[in-house]
Amino acid sequence: MDKVGAASERPNRNVGSPRPTFDAPTKIARESVTQFLWGDEQSGLVADWIYASTARVHMLVYGLARDGACRHSPSHRTIFGADVCYLVLEGTLALANPETGEVKVANPGELLFFRKDTWHHIFSKGETPLRVLEYFAPPPSTGTSRAYAETRPYLEEACYERADDVGVLPSQNRRDSLRLIRPTDAAWRLEGAMLVGLLVSTEHLHVAALRLRQSETSDVRRRGGDAVVYVTDGTLHVRSTYEGSTYWFELHEGDAVYIPIRAEQQFFNYGGEPVEAVIGVAPDWSPT
Repeated sequence: MDKVGAASERPNRNVGSPRPTFDAPTKIARESVTQFLWGDEQSGLVADWIYASTARVHMLVYGLARDGACRHSPSHRTIFGADVCYLVLEGTLALANPETGEVKVANPGELLFFRKDTWHHIFSKGETPLRVLEYFAPPPSTGTSRAYAETRPYLEEACYERADDVGVLPSQNRRDSLRLIRPTDAAWRLEGAMLVGLLVSTEHLHVAALRLRQSETSDVRRRGGDAVVYVTDGTLHVRSTYEGSTYWFELHEGDAVYIPIRAEQQFFNYGGEPVEAVIGVAPDWSPT
């Protein structure tokens, strides 16, 4: 067991992550993203690039140095009242539930998902720094992050192995709180010419991979929640109509676009290379 800090220390209630919000469809360029350093000496420090944190969805990219780690402390507790997904962009992520001893490992293109009341620690275990795309809903603006964590019993010791895993095939273990999702696990569909692969779909959060080949265009859709689209490869053009105005954006790798609930959205590939992106929508995938 690893000691992670005394619960008697008074939490720091004055430090919270920024919440960039928007009142219309908005391009969020990589170079202009809101930066934040999360954690303290005890928990470890994590670099956050916060793209959007609205009344419905929270999306960021976080990074750790090679061999870096993020645990928890009394002031920075890693247990939330939300659905959370981590999609690895670079490096290797080892995600642990320090309460149960469960550990899962994800490589670029793979996703780790967990639900409310799951303690989690993050470890960078690749040969390069770790960079992870995170979607989180219900978002911190609803009280699911720091405020919620401070109501949970404090975890004083961390464990990173499960004795009862020995002698049991992994497929027989149904107690997992952390779920590893690979691209081959996606539920694929076509929206016009665009391939859409649902990776996570719950009552709070939907995350999907988007793929467009050269000259392909999606059809026009509306979503039942706020959407944040992040480009992982290629150049994506986005058209969105909202409250009588039409918006047109060009996005490159590392850029994102925020599209508010029920706004029209359509995606285009006018470049010479395939486009790959990720969309997170909360709370509903389609309008009700």
